[in-house]
Amino acid sequence: MTSNRPYLLRALYEWIVDNDMTPYLLVDATREGVQVPPSAIKDERVVLNIAPRAVGHLELGDAEVSFMARFGGVSQPVRAPVAAVVAIYAQETGQGMVLPEDANAAESAPVAEPADAALRRRPELAVASRSEEPDAADGDADAEGRDEDGDGDDTPPPRRGAHLRIVK
Repeated sequence: MTSNRPYLLRALYEWIVDNDMTPYLLVDATREGVQVPPSAIKDERVVLNIAPRAVGHLELGDAEVSFMARFGGVSQPVRAPVAAVVAIYAQETGQGMVLPEDANAAESAPVAEPADAALRRRPELAVASRSEEPDAADGDADAEGRDEDGDGDDTPPPRRGAHLRIVK
């Protein structure tokens, strides 16, 4: 049988987006074929915001996830083999799933555990801190875990207000 990972990934992505939440991918950056900016990697993991407003040309294929995203204002291609995707979850609630290792692991596991439970059980999967939400207007992909202000603390920055202006 083929791997169920790409099907689970697409289904959970649709579920998260349909519920007006922000889908995040946790990717193992050490896996072969992962193409992300080195500055986005923290503890050999990268968290990517794949919301429709944050990325362009998103393809959740059978073999790889690919899209265009902005990092530091520069548009860059991002690629990750489906095998490198550790989890997909909603940023707002943490609900989602840690994906099974491969097709054989999926057959031996009775039920895939929710992402928030897996992150509590395996804290090495989590990224230590949160960065602020990407601005929907600029479409920046969010690489969680970067200390944006450089002060070294892990407190999330305050939420920004609306960025819309009335133009007459």
